[in-house]
This record gives sequence, C-alpha cells and structure tokens, in this order.
Amino acid sequence: MSRAALVVIDVQESFRQRTIWAHGSNPALVRQVERLVAAARSRGDLVVWVLHAEPGTGGVFDPALGHVRLIEGLEPAAGEPTLVKTAHNAFTTTNLQQVLTLAGVHDLTVCGIRTEQCVETTTRVGADLGYRMTFVTDATLTFPIPHRDLPETATVEQILADPRTLSAADVVTRTEYALAGRFATIRTVDEVTGARLAGARG
Repeated sequence: MSRAALVVIDVQESFRQRTIWAHGSNPALVRQVERLVAAARSRGDLVVWVLHAEPGTGGVFDPALGHVRLIEGLEPAAGEPTLVKTAHNAFTTTNLQQVLTLAGVHDLTVCGIRTEQCVETTTRVGADLGYRMTFVTDATLTFPIPHRDLPETATVEQILADPRTLSAADVVTRTEYALAGRFATIRTVDEVTGARLAGARG
C-alpha cells in the first residue's frame, strides 16, 4: 500500500507583515491546517512543511528579517521535514520529490498560502510528476489580485477600490475550476479528516 503525505505550503509569518493580510480569504486558515495535520499524523501519513524565502531582497520573505517561519500555532513534530523553497512550486528548488520517494508516497494532499500561486503551482507540478493530488481549498488562503495595469505602488485601498480587481473569492473559484478533473481532486477539510461523509468534488 502506498503512503500518503500532507504538504503545508508557505503558512508563514511573512504574509502577516503585509497590510493585505487583513483581506485574506480564509481567517480560519491556521485552524484548518491544524485539523489536516492532526488527521495526517493520526493516519501515519508524512507531514512536510514548506517555507518560501527570497534571500537578499530585504522584503518580508528575506530570511534576514526573521519572518520566514511558520505562523504561530503551527509546529512540526519530530521527524517532519521543513523545506525552504525559492520558486513558486515546492518541488523545483527543494528535495521534496526525494523526500516523498524515500517515504514511498504516491498520494499528496496540499494546503497553504496562496491558493492560486504556490499551492496551485505545486499541485500542477505534482500531478505532472505522477502524484495523485488532493487540493484542500478551505485550508488555503489568498488575497484580492490587482489588475495588471495597476501600478505596483498602489495601496491596499486603491487595489480594493479598483473595479478590475479580482476578489479573493473569485480567485479561489477559478483555481478550483482550473484544477478539478485535470490536476487534482478538490476536497474540504471535513472530507479529508472524515468529519462528515461526503464524496470528492473533482
């Protein structure tokens, strides 16, 4: 029987340093991740933690500033690897595939920040590598996305006031449409943890 793994992506303090954090799509993210982690551990699944770093940039993802660490309340157990990536997906710049191969993992569940960016990209790459991917949408979080023509210097208020801004809810919906039936099975935390009986959507 193949082993399963949960990969928790970029649930780190870096994001809480940005003013847009207050407008995130999922205030319950940490609690939802905690539920997935507890369920994975109870089943004997591997839990892998992934952090994103941008060394030398001076931004919130620069390890020198001290924010490249898990959000308070999340803590790896003994033997659970923590990998640091510098690309959007969790495979390219880490040894994640090696870790999974050595553990005999073929089924991969993903969660974290941001829904349509690092979590989705990891899902797509994982599917292409042959893993059976499960995307747990309500254990992800994202933010409103400004239109490409809006200046990078735009404030959060300007982003939110711009009618061209894609809402976080729309981002989540579009991500599910893009992944389901192609790259992953879309499931909820309740479904994954067995909190209620329901079929997979995807």
